Amino acid sequence: ERDDVDLIDICTPGDTHAEIAIAALEAGKHVLCEKPLANSVEEAERMAAAARAAEAKGVFAMCGFSYRRTPALTLARRLVDQGRLGTIRHVRAQYLQDWLTDETAPMTWRLDKSRSGSGSLGDIGAHSIDAAQYVTGLPITGVSGLLTTFVHERPLGGTLVGLGGQGSSDGATGTVTVDDAAIFSARFESGAIGVFEATRFATGRKNNMRLEVNGSLGSLAFDFENMNSLEFYDATQPPETAGFSTINVTDSVHPYTGNWWPAGHGLGYEHGFTHQVVDLVQAIADGTTPSPSFDEALRVQKVLHAIEKSAASDSGWQHV
Repeated sequence: ERDDVDLIDICTPGDTHAEIAIAALEAGKHVLCEKPLANSVEEAERMAAAARAAEAKGVFAMCGFSYRRTPALTLARRLVDQGRLGTIRHVRAQYLQDWLTDETAPMTWRLDKSRSGSGSLGDIGAHSIDAAQYVTGLPITGVSGLLTTFVHERPLGGTLVGLGGQGSSDGATGTVTVDDAAIFSARFESGAIGVFEATRFATGRKNNMRLEVNGSLGSLAFDFENMNSLEFYDATQPPETAGFSTINVTDSVHPYTGNWWPAGHGLGYEHGFTHQVVDLVQAIADGTTPSPSFDEALRVQKVLHAIEKSAASDSGWQHV
């Protein structure tokens, strides 16, 4: 209710997103909410409705899918928009981490479904879903999924280091109620097909957020562990010289990078959050809907829900 607060940044566990966001929007505050938008489709729908009502009064909301603001992925979207890939046929997305491979890593809120909504699926798989739909411009219309939990009990106490850490040895444990890994196949609105994988048990992989898109005229490939580069294959080139080229996405002509360092002086993880805030504030100043809007984030939430429904029914096909 304070007059000197204009925008609320929600970076709490998912079980509190709806309450905070709706209250903030109704109080006339702009909102930036972390991903996934909520812990359920019902919560996300209420948040999206609140955002639409607030926007009618000049109050805006955005969901924090920060990987969109990685210059290489923004460039990938630009190349697709320009028709450089032709008709999209395949999407391959992986998000591989290993911070839970140690079975003695302690129990945290991310492993409690009542607080986090889901495990690797919502925590990191949501990023891949949003990135795939953003880069291709195509919504996912159906999925078949498989979820699994490798470690069902973890120490309740211990020392947190980063996302994981070292659990205590006093014998007290908590039950893991989320997925440790998720895989799913998908169909996009255009008829393109996709395969997705999200896991926090890929030993040796720290933050391999990968996306590859194959089209009739070319392909793109991205890996966040090499975040300043984008691989591009132009199938219109003569066979003698055709091949994947590596674009160093640090030039002033590339998205966002002209605001930072000289060409070749790479950006880092934190810059995506700066780009996100700049885009949100600019949208507020312009009176335009920021992207990803809560409606876009609701679309991701519906994909997550369909994957969970599929996994609960022997991986049966689910429409989104």
